[in-house]
Amino acid sequence: MSDVPPAGSHIHLVAICGVGMASLAGLLQARGYDVTGSDQNIYPPMSTYLDEIGIKILPGFHPDHLQPTPDLVVIGNAVSRNNPEADAALSQNLRYISFPQALGQFLIASRSSFVVAGTHGKTTTTALAAWVLANAGLDPGFFIGGVPLNFGSGWRAGSGGYVVIEGDEYDTAFFDKGPKFLHYRPRNVILTSVEFDHADIYRDLNHVKSAFRKLIEIIPDDGSLVVCGDYPDAKEIAAAARCPCVSYGQTAESDWTAINIEFCEGRTFFEPCYHGKSEGRLEVDVIGRHNVMNALAVYAMGRFLEIGPDRLLSAFHGFAGVKRRQEKRGERRGVLVIDDFAHHPTAVRETIEAVKSAYRGRRLWAVFEPRSNTSKRNIFEEEFAEALALADQVVLANVYQPEKVPETERLSVEKVAALINRSGELKARVIGSAAAIASQLASDAESGDVVLVMSNGGFDSVHEKILQALTG
Repeated sequence: MSDVPPAGSHIHLVAICGVGMASLAGLLQARGYDVTGSDQNIYPPMSTYLDEIGIKILPGFHPDHLQPTPDLVVIGNAVSRNNPEADAALSQNLRYISFPQALGQFLIASRSSFVVAGTHGKTTTTALAAWVLANAGLDPGFFIGGVPLNFGSGWRAGSGGYVVIEGDEYDTAFFDKGPKFLHYRPRNVILTSVEFDHADIYRDLNHVKSAFRKLIEIIPDDGSLVVCGDYPDAKEIAAAARCPCVSYGQTAESDWTAINIEFCEGRTFFEPCYHGKSEGRLEVDVIGRHNVMNALAVYAMGRFLEIGPDRLLSAFHGFAGVKRRQEKRGERRGVLVIDDFAHHPTAVRETIEAVKSAYRGRRLWAVFEPRSNTSKRNIFEEEFAEALALADQVVLANVYQPEKVPETERLSVEKVAALINRSGELKARVIGSAAAIASQLASDAESGDVVLVMSNGGFDSVHEKILQALTG
């Protein structure tokens, strides 16, 4: 279906507490729709966001939640065919669409989309792109799988001609197994990276690459592509693009590179260079070399959009980052607690390296919960051990909902800890629950330590538990 219901219509969202779905609920409400929604996993920050904007969350899934009958049902990608509300929508012949279809219809429409895709860095890069285009006076719409601290929510309708959108490669819905980004009408694309992930829906790396190939195939000839040259698989895929394409990265072969990189008190300075020629000095308030690459990608795309260097360089200043991306949650007894969404070995490694560089001389605790569908599997046991071993102390929580992964395929946190400790230095331990982790850290952490918590879920509010335990 492609017809958009008129303002005032009732739209119901099944699985409303997902980051994207909650933001969509806010967008639809702002567009004048009567929005309802339901979910069984209700936790901050999205539950708090929905409460603040006055959208009530109906707990659990039940056919009664579709009364009165909505004019349209949006079904989240986490919803299975046997979900009681999805089944009721189908059996009652109600109008329904997927979350990505809804974004295409209600947000992008005829505007020019700016899609950020890739295995890593999508959320921060999308938020940074939205901030830069806004500062450059283009008033973009945007939709981000997180909450940018500059804007306070993950979406904005905008009045300009561009929509900046995070392009997720995860599947669309139980009735559409293609990747979400195929619904985003891509015209300008940043491809940050291509690695194996989402082991629940992709068989192997080649399967992942096939999804990104489909994205590249639908960029129009007059569109543009910016690809990270540090990932050979991303470069291989980008070679098939029919639109103009440039690369960025840390190698000299890339079209765009960064020189004179400096990190200072939470800020980063570098010079974006095109074929070795500097375009000036850029300042952005993020840390880590991976964020240098994210900023360089946005700069390169900004030049594709014909934003002049002076205007573009100044547009980065003041970027505050994204919730759950190296977010400071509090400090007690001199112990700083930082929260991050990292859940892939590459992201874990880059996040640890960034935090270590920002807090030199301070002991770093890495607290990791294997929660994503890939991290719960034993595919990356060696890689997780190598990444986590970069920290001074490591705490591994139990695998989240282990019963959802066959035992023969399940990650062993005990094995990961043993791999970290194989050098003879006993710095990794397994502590099952959030409460036990908080208690242990309150006992062992010392003033000056930094605790970096990494999980792609709520982690049983372990951040608050740690801060409370440190206070006691």
